Amino acid sequence: MATLATKNSQDAVVREYAFPDIHIGGGEDESPWVPFKENVFIRHLVFDVRNNFYANVLWVQKGGMLGRHRHRGRVFGYTLEGSWRYLEYDWIARVGSYVQESPGATHTLVSDEGMKTVFWLNSSLEFYDDKDNLLETLDVFWFIDHYLRYCREHGIKINRRLFV
Repeated sequence: MATLATKNSQDAVVREYAFPDIHIGGGEDESPWVPFKENVFIRHLVFDVRNNFYANVLWVQKGGMLGRHRHRGRVFGYTLEGSWRYLEYDWIARVGSYVQESPGATHTLVSDEGMKTVFWLNSSLEFYDDKDNLLETLDVFWFIDHYLRYCREHGIKINRRLFV
């Protein structure tokens, strides 16, 4: 059991050296919906360049397909609205569904009705065509550029709290 002196010492270390606690509000002034693909938007929540970690909300309006992709790190997702699935699996993620993905799996995200899902991602995300040719690699630096470019082009103040 920690003593009061230990707790106070730990609190001091956390204040001095830990990542800052952050709050990103729900308004677009804190993090706008940035176009990703036709009918698909991303709301960036955090960028951690030290660990190649990023989190966002993926919004597929009306319904559509994200594209065939592979994650090089673990992915965690929680569905907020609508539903989505992978063509390669037999489950459907609906409101309240939690998904955990292992590195290396290739799958194609489809939403028939539209969806919003929070994703926590680590490492890179690779998109492939139907012949397994690599089309594009996305990592924390790609997502940072995606956010910064959009904000600069639209005169939106950059939210430095997104960078941990």
